[in-house]
Amino acid sequence: MDIGISTFPTDYSIDIAKLAHRAEEYGFESLWVPEHSILPVNTESPWPGSPDGKIPKVYADIVDPFIALSRASAVTTKLKLGTGICLVPERNPLLLAKEVATLDMYSQGRFLFGIGAGWLREETEIMGGDFAHRWSQTRESILAMKELWTTVGSEYHGKYYDFPPVYSFPRSVQKPHPPVFLGGMAKNVFKRIIDYGDGWMPNRVVPEDVQKGRATLDELAEAAGRDPKSIIVSVFGQQPDADLLKGFEEAGADRVMIRVETANEEDTLKNLHSIAETVLN
Repeated sequence: MDIGISTFPTDYSIDIAKLAHRAEEYGFESLWVPEHSILPVNTESPWPGSPDGKIPKVYADIVDPFIALSRASAVTTKLKLGTGICLVPERNPLLLAKEVATLDMYSQGRFLFGIGAGWLREETEIMGGDFAHRWSQTRESILAMKELWTTVGSEYHGKYYDFPPVYSFPRSVQKPHPPVFLGGMAKNVFKRIIDYGDGWMPNRVVPEDVQKGRATLDELAEAAGRDPKSIIVSVFGQQPDADLLKGFEEAGADRVMIRVETANEEDTLKNLHSIAETVLN
């Protein structure tokens, strides 16, 4: 099982390039960064990560994930680079397809496209998304991008996105395109993965959740004629607990990402060293 790290890079945290370089030196497999382009000042949507629903300040502070990962790619050669997650309904697929392909090209095939539809209604609506139908919009966007990644003179005609034949380059190094991993525990997440994804990225789960999810994915993949082993399970945002990681591996996880708290360079590197000593062989 692969071990990666995830973090919220900001203008007051360690330079993502320094973190990526050190992570690769230790032997971590991947680096993941999230996305929130904005954080509305006034919100009613509760944050799902705590009982009180209060949104952490760092959600307003994080940098653009594609620019951060591009910086990380320039100082590494093996470390895989992932969005954890990219909020697809908030982005134009014509632009997003080019960003994904460009990052995969410059990183020489190391990009992992973790996606989601978002939980913060006010943010989604300000950014132009249809919150009530955000997963339908996400599906259209991914299908449109697959056309842009794999055909010349690409076109797409849907409810949310409709464009005539266009040229879209560069091409990604990974073929037919970088893997698309769906985040979350939504009701229909497994059906969506089989429909247009390549993997599952659950958050705030225990090994038992992963075991059940893996079994469901295997069953649905076989029914759809897909190889169950081609569906990758990447468990997001975990603590550096060796026993817990062993439990996830036994449950069928292919990858676990350890959360590296947002901090200055000195504190982050100390934390990363401690994590590496705990979870890497």
